[in-house]
Amino acid sequence: MSVMRYRAVVDVLLKRSILDPQGRAVEATLRRLGNDNVSDVRVGKRIELVLEGERAEVERQVREIAEKVLSNPVMEDVEVSLEEA
Repeated sequence: MSVMRYRAVVDVLLKRSILDPQGRAVEATLRRLGNDNVSDVRVGKRIELVLEGERAEVERQVREIAEKVLSNPVMEDVEVSLEEA
């Protein structure tokens, strides 16, 4: 039996209650360039990882990595997705 490989994607964004100055700067630039229909821009980060193992354990591991290493849970929300690689 072969070991399964999974691609995990971790998206991290500032919580809605936290001011996003980078998002505001991007929004202002877009508006200056004539994109008047753009609003509520949020800027975050996306991290991709490949992990091997049993799915439930990989899900637990990537969730822990996302919450303890890749984000600040006080200020940021994390979304994790997992698919077979």
